[in-house]
Amino acid sequence: MGAAKAELARIERDEEGFLLYPEDWSPALAETLAAEEGLELDEERGEVVMYIRDYFERNMVVPEARTLLHHLRERWGAEKATRKYLYRLFPYGYGQQACKIAGMRKPRKLMLDV
Repeated sequence: MGAAKAELARIERDEEGFLLYPEDWSPALAETLAAEEGLELDEERGEVVMYIRDYFERNMVVPEARTLLHHLRERWGAEKATRKYLYRLFPYGYGQQACKIAGMRKPRKLMLDV
């Protein structure tokens, strides 16, 4: 993880730690960004992060929380596809933590956490 921390130090970020250029992101950086947030990038958080990345690469926008929840319902079932469960994974919110770990710019739309 030392190399990822060194790489992260060279990447441009805003005052809250969001990447300014999503193309600078890598899976190794995701682990470092998660650690900065006090989170372990476990399997479930990793799947959320990769969904954000894949969606962004296909659509050039960050998915709204309800879009992610629809995806999670298909993958994990209805009991885990809830806002409450998403906040358990990312206590400071989908937009504030999941998107930051996924290397997105700071979300402008509050719909991400609705």
